[in-house]
Amino acid sequence: MWAFVFKRTLIALSVALTISVLCFSLLQLSGDLALSIGGPEATAEQVEQIRVEYGLDRPVLEQFTTWLWGAVQLDFGRSYYYQSEVMDLVVERLPVTMTLGILALAIALGVSIPLGVVAALKRGSWIDRTAMAIAVTGQAMPNFWFGLTLIILFAVKLQWFPAAGSDSWQGFVLPAVALGYYATPAMMRLTRSGMLDVLEADYIRTARAKGLRTGTVIFKHALRNAVIPVVALAAVELGFMLGGSVVIETVFSLRGLGQLAWNAISRNDYPVVQAIVLIIALFYIVLTLLADILNAVLDPRLRAR
Repeated sequence: MWAFVFKRTLIALSVALTISVLCFSLLQLSGDLALSIGGPEATAEQVEQIRVEYGLDRPVLEQFTTWLWGAVQLDFGRSYYYQSEVMDLVVERLPVTMTLGILALAIALGVSIPLGVVAALKRGSWIDRTAMAIAVTGQAMPNFWFGLTLIILFAVKLQWFPAAGSDSWQGFVLPAVALGYYATPAMMRLTRSGMLDVLEADYIRTARAKGLRTGTVIFKHALRNAVIPVVALAAVELGFMLGGSVVIETVFSLRGLGQLAWNAISRNDYPVVQAIVLIIALFYIVLTLLADILNAVLDPRLRAR
């Protein structure tokens, strides 16, 4: 088991290093950063002064190593627009994004797993067809459009929840539903297909032949093996939710990392953009690593890979 964990950790570290190189390189390739910071009205002397002030006149490799060493120490420099430490901005906004992502994942799992199990048990019935229709609709519907629909229905007309803001728990309900519904179809289909495969396995037939209750067969024997791939997908989906929160947080005016990233992009605040991209990527890598380890715990056969 420890060899498996060590191998997966090395892979995660190599991916993290690759992401850091890409994160730094993409912004370097986006154009003259000094000119973007100075704006179109800046003179040549002002642009050159900005280039020296922010270290943009140094060799690219030196800039990267300096930035990477600072990132390792959680020092991403100062924001060009907010004129404060980037990490302070991230720490201030991170709880909102994490709360939104965890609530959205809980909603997605709470809907997809029971719906997938029922659809597998009632294969070919109207319940199965309804579940598949929900899955297709969820994948085809843009989450920003679904979010606006929720605002119109539940915030404007029914006035059950606030349309924007994160001052209370009610402010997270609509954005969590909008973000979680997008992840529900994939996990529901995976649960359904996993249950269909497991229910046809020999050990399930043996359990039924021994006279075990249907609930025991389904929840103790079948579901435990069927949800193994769902665990890995849930971690991936949480990473997608954290990265995809830009749209939802903008629609619902939530002061999270997504809204901060949108503001930073629109204002050419490159240190903030780099920090958010790298931090979300690291979250994604760590979640994937934890999912691999949990899968190995649930299914010992994976440890030999």
